[in-house]
Amino acid sequence: MRLKDRRAIVTGAASGIGRASAQLFAEQGARVLAVDRPGTDLDGTKGNRESIVTHPADITAKGAPQAIVAAAVKAFGGLDILFNNAGVSGRAFVEEMTEEEWDRVNGVNVRAQFLLAREAIPHLKSSPAPRIINTASVMAEATDFGLAAYCASKAGVAGLTRTLALELGKFGITANYIEPGAIQTGMTAKNFADPTIAGVWAKKSPLRRLGQPIDIARGALFLASDDGGFVTGHGLRVDGGLMLRC
Repeated sequence: MRLKDRRAIVTGAASGIGRASAQLFAEQGARVLAVDRPGTDLDGTKGNRESIVTHPADITAKGAPQAIVAAAVKAFGGLDILFNNAGVSGRAFVEEMTEEEWDRVNGVNVRAQFLLAREAIPHLKSSPAPRIINTASVMAEATDFGLAAYCASKAGVAGLTRTLALELGKFGITANYIEPGAIQTGMTAKNFADPTIAGVWAKKSPLRRLGQPIDIARGALFLASDDGGFVTGHGLRVDGGLMLRC
């Protein structure tokens, strides 16, 4: 029970990394506000777990960060952990990319994280073990064709998180980000459904497999728990060694 009586928000919780993290946090004793877009399968995340409360919301909508944090505080009496996990991708060459696509990717991946963190900070200051965890990507440090918006957003997550760590350390608040590699999630399901593509990416890892959502959830658990209490401003790469030859 590494998170006994901790109160957490997990975004992007209807599937993939978010679902695995919300369920793992709950198994480890936390009460969790599971957040995802309306119409997604938050009920599947909750199952019969009384410690998970679902909250359908578009995190980019006006007023959503305030409503999400308020819902957690109302349900649990406070907040200890903010796991900004929700994210989107997209692929377009810069020459062909629309402003709308750029804004969509950056709006979800970094702007919403900033707004949720800003809203959560006053409540985290009252926590005995306050944590901010943000999902970035190995693409915060690398790139590929057509990933300008995605890479910029994930590099932005890294920069935002390091600054949060610097500014909030005096309050005992840690802030860290996770860099997933090739993970089988809803975002990657279409590509990895092709055995050839999945096989190529599995071979890129020294461990010779794709990552699973639980692999990232376990990294988030470390950062959320007392084990990670002296880790801040850190990018935790959970990629099965994918970047060793990059």
